Amino acid sequence: MRENLIHGISVLVFFLMPVVVRAQEPGIVNLRDSLHKMGYYVKPVHNRDSIKFTKEEALKFLQTKYSSGIWRSRLDPLRTALGQLIFYATSSPYDSLRLFLEKYPYDSLNVSPEKFLVFDTVTVKVPVLSEPQKIHPPDSLSIPDSLKAYLHDMPADTAALKPDEQPVMQFVLKDTSLLIVRSRLAEYYPEDRLKPFRLFYSPWSGDSIYAAVTTITGFLRDRDSSLIVLKGKSSEELPVWINSRTGSLSRFWLRNEFDDSVTVWIGTLSRDTLGIFLEEGIMFRRPTKHTNIQDARLDINQINSRKLLEVNKIYVKPQYWKYRSEAAFTFNQTYLTNWVKGGENSISTALDITGYADYNNKELKLVSNNFARLKYGLIKPGDKHIRKNLDLLETNSKLNHKAFGKFDFSATMLFKTQIAKGYNYPNDSVPVSKFFNPATLTLGFGLDYKPDKTTSINVAPLSYKATFVSDTAMIDQTKYGVPKDRRSMHEPGASIQINSEINPFRTVNVKNRIQLFTNYINKPQNIDIDWEMIATFKLNWFTDLRLNTQLIFDDDTKTVIRKKDGTLELDEFGKPKKTARIQFKELMGISFVFRF
Repeated sequence: MRENLIHGISVLVFFLMPVVVRAQEPGIVNLRDSLHKMGYYVKPVHNRDSIKFTKEEALKFLQTKYSSGIWRSRLDPLRTALGQLIFYATSSPYDSLRLFLEKYPYDSLNVSPEKFLVFDTVTVKVPVLSEPQKIHPPDSLSIPDSLKAYLHDMPADTAALKPDEQPVMQFVLKDTSLLIVRSRLAEYYPEDRLKPFRLFYSPWSGDSIYAAVTTITGFLRDRDSSLIVLKGKSSEELPVWINSRTGSLSRFWLRNEFDDSVTVWIGTLSRDTLGIFLEEGIMFRRPTKHTNIQDARLDINQINSRKLLEVNKIYVKPQYWKYRSEAAFTFNQTYLTNWVKGGENSISTALDITGYADYNNKELKLVSNNFARLKYGLIKPGDKHIRKNLDLLETNSKLNHKAFGKFDFSATMLFKTQIAKGYNYPNDSVPVSKFFNPATLTLGFGLDYKPDKTTSINVAPLSYKATFVSDTAMIDQTKYGVPKDRRSMHEPGASIQINSEINPFRTVNVKNRIQLFTNYINKPQNIDIDWEMIATFKLNWFTDLRLNTQLIFDDDTKTVIRKKDGTLELDEFGKPKKTARIQFKELMGISFVFRF
């Protein structure tokens, strides 16, 4: 009986362990050890260990992965990139490689054409003329026609001999060996082990390799370029490409400390030559020395120095920081009496406070724009209780450094959360948000483009977005894309921020702020959008008519789907279906604005 009781309590503790773990994390280890001693298996918590490689270990590991059979395709982009990385890590730098290839003796790769020929000997009988002999008339025979022709071509002194002394040529067949080519080899295996090739397919391999290497090295030499930026005392900058724009010249104004300028032309003449030429028509002139000065006179007036006042040096302290604030209070009211078409009385208020802190250091070329914002609003519809309809706590910081032209190197930080609990009314017992639940942090590094003073386009290809829900016991973190077993979600990706301000009329101001983010790892095609627009119609010096709209689409934020009759749509498991949908909010009313 006692053992069954202990067994039941242990099973109950095992199923309730996730709740205990969330409530009391320090007791996890003790609880796991106790259950383990009782003979029950408790799933351990796996933590990722930090991995450290030496250069040799990392290279060996990547070579093993690259040559293993785990890849679905040998042309996979990751496998190709790993192969290139291994090649660059195990090969010499390009300059050393080019020097080796240019000085390599390519003639040593050539072999004689006879190496590809198979020779054989053939024995044949070849007629050969013997030494001439005298023929006497009695013993002479008839001379053949071929011999007559031969005698006809003999020198005059030989043909003039007497008939009894005429030489006679005789034909003799002799055995002769001829060297002939029996066949040609398709490949040749050299006996010299110093040659780099195990076999040859042609006698002039070195010539072909030399021609191909010369072509490729020439292509790489022409493609290799370096960008240098020339800068004078002014803020003007001139980017010049070495090699890629060979022969092109750009005009540059060279200024001195008095802001006097002279025009020079700068460009690349060849791969490693930078040319600087003075503008045509410019002449240098120095003032001539005057030697005849005996008639020169100076009229000097005596001044009583005691009447002069000492002038103190005025030191102007640069002002790097500028601060400003803006507070807007919006009030809306709807009152209905005997309204046949239907409706409901309501009163709503909204408070929007924004503080700005801008830093500008022209000497260091640093610019920083920072603001913090608090938006909070309440509404009382009809006879219902007061509800929250607007809640935002936001801070945004951007640090820029001058890059080139209208582009700046930029680092951005964006943080968003709320300050009070939020509910899905009419259910006001289960909160769906509270302070720091959720909270989002976005960091980005990239370029900031400013075509004019009122427009900024920030592109950050290196970005990081984190979503935090710390109180998972009260707040359902899955509504904001955080997995059930975690309290935060981390997303690497790219972000774009667009800020613009236009004044279509003298009393109308429209501000737009668009924030886009895409996750590199999980569904990069689903882009998160946060677009806020504030249109202000100025009535007088402290009263505005303000229209504020906000559109949000977050693929990780899911909401339930309702049918036309208001009931929830269920999936195959009987649970409510959830999907990501566009969120829209609009607020319009009379605002009392205070700027200080």
